[in-house]
Amino acid sequence: MATLTSQDPFDQADRQAAVPQRAPGSPISEADAIDIWIARWLKVRRKQIVARYGCDPRRIYEVWEGTRHPASRGKALALLEAQYPGLSRQVDVSCHRRIPVRGRAEGQLGLFD
Repeated sequence: MATLTSQDPFDQADRQAAVPQRAPGSPISEADAIDIWIARWLKVRRKQIVARYGCDPRRIYEVWEGTRHPASRGKALALLEAQYPGLSRQVDVSCHRRIPVRGRAEGQLGLFD
C-alpha cells in the first residue's frame, strides 16, 4: 500500500488552514465532492471529513453513492491518478453501496397466531 506523503490534502500541518469557511447547512459544492472522494480513497476517517465540511454525514454518503454531484467521482479519479500514480489500483474506487436492513421476518412467530 502506498504511504501518504506531505501531498495529502488532509495532513495535520495544513488542517486548520484548509477548513472551509462555510455556513452550517450550506450545500456541498462539486469541488468539495471531489475532495470528499479523494479523502475516501486516502482512508481519511468519515468523522474527520464530516468535521471538515460541517455537514450531516448523510450528505457525505450522497456524494459517495453518486446521487449528489455524480460527475465528481470521475474527476476525482483523474486527480487521484495524477497526484498518486498507481493508488487507484490499490483502493476500492467504486461507489458506496447501501446494505439493506433486513425486514422483520415472520419466521416461527407466525406459528403462535
